[in-house]
Amino acid sequence: MAQMSWKTRELTVGQLAARSGVAVSALHFYERQGLLRSRRTAGNQRRYTRDTLRRVAFIRVSQRVGIPLSAIREALARLPEERTPTREDWARLSAMWRSELDDRILQLQRLRDDLTGCIGCGCLSLSDCVLSNPHDVLGEEGPGARRLLVDCVRSCAEDPVADSSSARDSAGDG
Repeated sequence: MAQMSWKTRELTVGQLAARSGVAVSALHFYERQGLLRSRRTAGNQRRYTRDTLRRVAFIRVSQRVGIPLSAIREALARLPEERTPTREDWARLSAMWRSELDDRILQLQRLRDDLTGCIGCGCLSLSDCVLSNPHDVLGEEGPGARRLLVDCVRSCAEDPVADSSSARDSAGDG
């Protein structure tokens, strides 16, 4: 691709893809989702303003930390259309998500700690395990292997012959 002049005010979709490292199909998707805007030339080709590069970077970073596209769209709607967003604009937007991200980090840390404890004890008990059955929810459903019963009903309904043959195979293994 030819070197783009710093004076270029608009980018083609290919130039935007090359500069941002995002596939053309993803840029089209972002536009359909209302995250980006372009104008169309007389030949119906997309043209993006240069500040779209920063918007694409913001979208990618936001996605990387788990922000849903709907929240990203709402945040981008708060940015000015007539100028390139400033550092303060970006700081204001990211501050909106700080508590949500802190909550998510805390949740992931708890999950990590529970997983370590579960693997450490080695029981993987379906009745006591905080990961597979938090607060013994399955015990409230009644006695027996609740998950196994649900899985069996599903598989028997889908293919009763395969289910009976797998039961024969596992009976012979014991």
